[in-house]
Amino acid sequence: MTEFAPEEILRILDKHGVRYVLIGGLAATFYGSVTPTFDVDITPEMTTANLSRLSTALTELGARIRVEGIPDGLPFSHDSTSLMGITTLNVVTKYGPLDLATQPAGVTSFADWDAGARDLAIAGIPIRLAGLADIIRSKEAANRDKDRAQLPLLRSLLERLRRRTE
Repeated sequence: MTEFAPEEILRILDKHGVRYVLIGGLAATFYGSVTPTFDVDITPEMTTANLSRLSTALTELGARIRVEGIPDGLPFSHDSTSLMGITTLNVVTKYGPLDLATQPAGVTSFADWDAGARDLAIAGIPIRLAGLADIIRSKEAANRDKDRAQLPLLRSLLERLRRRTE
């Protein structure tokens, strides 16, 4: 694996026409979060055609199942049918970790994430960025230590964004 390069992961997803919403810590950084993140979290659209495109992108990314103690991960085969059956898939790619969550805590479907998302271009790459309120809701529902630690900052950012739009 090379240095973490999230823009390369996003570029390859875009190249293959994968529909997804960027969620999690990386999405939060685009709203001003300063909490470091070292993976890309997405919720993909769960259609056969989209999962087929995602499978092709995973192949180009050199995706392997992320396993603690095995830096290069474990190989796995995938296609639209096998991806349809997952709820969470954590992989390592040649550009860094990528987590797929088809039913993340708090905001449980692509359609729900997409409804609150907005379009954004990152380094010229179009993405669907999860809404900050949805990111907060998901982190609250996940209730992990790292999420609880980040919530005060995210709530403050959301309040500032709301004041700007009033």
